[in-house]
Order: sequence, then structure tokens, then C-alpha cells
Amino acid sequence: QVQLVESGGGLVQAGGSLRLSCAASGRTFNNYAMGWFRQAPGKERELVAAISWNGGSTLYTDSVKGRFTISRDNAKNTLYLQMNSLKPEDTAVYYCAATRYSGRSYYSAGDFGSWGQGTQVTVSS
Repeated sequence: QVQLVESGGGLVQAGGSLRLSCAASGRTFNNYAMGWFRQAPGKERELVAAISWNGGSTLYTDSVKGRFTISRDNAKNTLYLQMNSLKPEDTAVYYCAATRYSGRSYYSAGDFGSWGQGTQVTVSS
């Protein structure tokens, strides 16, 4: 298992930006594809973005395409999520997660075996 710790959440006004980071330790980071999930109160956890082990393949949920960018730095064992043009509906707890399955066009939460503790993102209108 890889251990994951998120940071970078906070309160931002609509239209603003935040960058989330996820520091990995314990196992070889580049053995894993990575994902960012979010969960709003009363809603199911949803996949926001995912990236393959080498960063060559990414996917996004439709609601964040063109606004969010997932990236990774394998030398630093760190995953990122750059969030621009934030909207109140982006408010949620954001989690990073690791999976052995890379390069898929679809993932479910059950595909991910390691999770961080989450970081709160709140977007005010």
C-alpha cells in the first residue's frame, strides 16, 4: 500500500483557483495510476480526474473539463490538481487515491486501494 496525504484545500471565491497536492510514500509512486475524487455532503464520491503511471494519459469528469488539470511529478512522489474557474458546485472534500490499473477510460472508487484523508475545498458565491 502507498500512503497518501493531501494538502492545498481552503476557501476561495467563485472564479478563483486552488492547487491541491498529494504526497505519496511507502511504495514506488510510479507503479500506480492516480486519481482525484470528491464528495459533497449527501452525495456519492465521484471521480474528478485520473492520470496514468507516467502522466501520459489523463481523464476528467465532464463538469471539470477545461477548468481542472491533473498532473504528477514522479521524482517528487507528488500528485497535483490545478483547479481554475472554481464554482460553488465544486465545494467538496477532495481525496487522492492510488490504483494498480493504469490507462483505463473509466474508473470506479472500488478500483483504488489506497486513499488519503481528504482536504476540504469550499467555493463561495
